[in-house]
Amino acid sequence: MRSLLEVADIFRTAGPAYRDTHAGHLSYIQLKVMTAIENCRTAALGGHVEACEDCGHWRIAYNSCGNRHCPKCQGAAARTWLAERKADLLPVGYFHVVFTLPVEIADIAFQNKAVVYDLLFRTASETMLTIAADPQHLGARIGITAVLHTWGSAMTHHPHVHMIVPGGGIALDGTRWISSRPAFLLPVRVLGALFRRLFLTRLTQLHRTGKLAFFGSMAGLADKRAFLRHLAPVRKKRWVVYAKPPFSGPEAVLAYLSRYTHRVAISNRRLVAFDRQEVTFRYKDYRRAGDERQSIMTISADEFIRRFLLHVLPRGFHRIRHYGLLASSSRKTSLARARELLDVVPPAPDEGVPDRPIDLRPLCPCCGGRMIIIEVFERWRQPRPPPFPALPTREVAP
Repeated sequence: MRSLLEVADIFRTAGPAYRDTHAGHLSYIQLKVMTAIENCRTAALGGHVEACEDCGHWRIAYNSCGNRHCPKCQGAAARTWLAERKADLLPVGYFHVVFTLPVEIADIAFQNKAVVYDLLFRTASETMLTIAADPQHLGARIGITAVLHTWGSAMTHHPHVHMIVPGGGIALDGTRWISSRPAFLLPVRVLGALFRRLFLTRLTQLHRTGKLAFFGSMAGLADKRAFLRHLAPVRKKRWVVYAKPPFSGPEAVLAYLSRYTHRVAISNRRLVAFDRQEVTFRYKDYRRAGDERQSIMTISADEFIRRFLLHVLPRGFHRIRHYGLLASSSRKTSLARARELLDVVPPAPDEGVPDRPIDLRPLCPCCGGRMIIIEVFERWRQPRPPPFPALPTREVAP
């Protein structure tokens, strides 16, 4: 069901004032995201008029912006992505593993998004692959699908990587499939310790080579000694790595992935109210348990937009990545070998392809007939409604 209140409504109402107030402090990409969300599915992007072949019912369909930060445009993208990934699933249990950065590192990441987010991906995946390949643990080469999220439920900055990992892998000599224990993949404490060591070592190297920038209250971290003092407390902390038990089957994996791969900072269905000054939305307070975890928050429209824009990714940054058996360079070969070792019949090349082309035309909401496009209109142009047929007269009883 379509939400009555949308992020786009907030941006259209409060966006112009926000741009004026923060002129010079917004990046080109953030401004582009704001404009895309405001114009999505409006006459600004053009569209078409479609009518039913049977009953003549017609409606206007405006074009989508397609921006990856737009809450309305991610559904179709997620369905397309999941359809492509379905052929990669293996008949084994799948685990969900999460690598999270401490708040001290998250502050550095915010001012160095491309560099530190990329380091988070590389270090987390190397940690998983290294510990999995260790004969004392699994002794196998595993596959990983990793998705970056940069937000907490209240839209605060909270960078972490979600990983979906098959419960096992191919032995290092390639001769057999090694399955993990039913409810255990790898020890999280060992993962956390290696993740911390690798990440801090490489972050220090980035600082030494001048690849980190610091601004505002963090400008002092450009000094080597100040930077090392900032990192000293997190060297002693336990870095959190979270692992969930395996899913019930491939279908559950796909359903779970669909909630993570193309998610944005907040969905329209979490919005509760907007009075042109303040925004009220639902969020999860993880400090509470049970029913009390579901909470309501009200913040100013200006703060809502600020929090949303915190999570705009650098241009060209890939937030979904694959490693190990699922790395794009060797995915087909690795999956074929895995299915061979698991004695699983590979999917047929033409499986699921119908003999006749699928009719993709939408159904008429009135009679169930097929809707056809009768007019296409360009950007910023309103369509011309089709001529209405004469309505049948009806006698009214005296």
